[in-house]
This record gives sequence, C-alpha cells and structure tokens, in this order.
Amino acid sequence: MEPKALQTVAKDEYKDNLIDRMFIWLFSLKMSQALGKGTEISGYDGFVELSKQIMQGRNAKEQQAIVAKVLHSLVPSPALWAIRTFSSPTRLVCVLNAWFAAKLFEWLVGPCEVEEAEIILEDGTARSQPSAVQIKKCRYLVDSGCVGMCVNMCKVPTQEFFTEKFGIPLTMTPNFEDLSCKMIFGQIPLDPANDPDHKQPCLKQQCPTASFAAAACPKLN
Repeated sequence: MEPKALQTVAKDEYKDNLIDRMFIWLFSLKMSQALGKGTEISGYDGFVELSKQIMQGRNAKEQQAIVAKVLHSLVPSPALWAIRTFSSPTRLVCVLNAWFAAKLFEWLVGPCEVEEAEIILEDGTARSQPSAVQIKKCRYLVDSGCVGMCVNMCKVPTQEFFTEKFGIPLTMTPNFEDLSCKMIFGQIPLDPANDPDHKQPCLKQQCPTASFAAAACPKLN
C-alpha cells in the first residue's frame, strides 16, 4: 500500500447554493479585473482556472501581490482602517473571526468547524480559545492539486491580509497528507524562512505537472 501522502484524494461533489455562487462570481470578477482578462469557464472551476492564470509567468511574490490586491478590493479602505484602529485581537475578536470564517468561506474551502486552540501571544504566554477553524478537506487544494497555489494564492496572502490589514493575527496550517487545513485566529504566523510549508514537495498524485526531482514544489519560488 502506498504512503498516505501519495494517495490521490478524490474530489467531492459540491452543490453550491445561490449565496455560494454569488461569492464565487464576486471573487472571480475581482480576479479577472486584477488580471486584465477572464475565463470562459464558469463556477468554481472558473475560479480555480483564474488562480492558475495568476500563477503563469509570475514568481511567488508577484502571485501574492495580485491576490492581496484582490482581497483589498473586496473590503473598502475606510473599513480596514476602522477595524485596525478600533479593534484589537482580543479573545472575543478572534473567536468571532473564526465563527464568521467558518460560515462565510465554506464555498471556498468546503465544510469546516470551529475548534479550541492554544494561542501563543507576543509576550510568550499561552491562551486557550475557540478561535481555530478546522477545514476538513480543502476544496481549493483538492481542485488545484498544487502546493504552490495553496501557499502563494491562499495561505500567505490571507495570513498577511488579516494580520496586517485587519490587525488580527492569523496562521494557516495546511496538511498536505489529507489536504485538510487549520486556520488559527490570534496566532502570529511564522516567518516564511521558518515555515515548513514553504519547503513542501509537490503533491505528486494530485498535481498533473508535479516535479519528481525537486525537493520543494518549484511553484513556491
């Protein structure tokens, strides 16, 4: 029997409701505007296709910059300023962010639930709070099959957006064996140089263009 990490993870069938389809349309529209071109593919498949177009011919920093532009376009600057200025990452704020994320992003990542997490604060002390979102099997990672897309198009820009723009620290930890992921609000993300996700090899059974020679997914660079 082959190792779990090398087994193909099957795609689930999703029945997107009206609100899901609205979110997919909105994000796809913003991505098309940032790219300067769109796609003829509709629905979630079109959303993933636009993500792949963003990756083409761009390094990791350039990909992350485009996604950051998309995220910023979805939230008005005055709202970002108000949240960052008048809100601090208290236990309640982190818990509420986890609750909203679990409700609002199922169209993007699939079923998820809020869990308890131990947060290491800036002063080194620990605090337990239900501010973790456990994504059971990430729809985006399964459909893309790409470590680089996961890290450059989702993990890094989302972490930076919440941590820097909202002022609410967020750490995302994908599991590249079962393709689940955990989002922990209130936890300061690791520096990329110390983050093992930036050295993760290709998902060889998921990615059609996987490199079998490179130690890390070449699209991470």
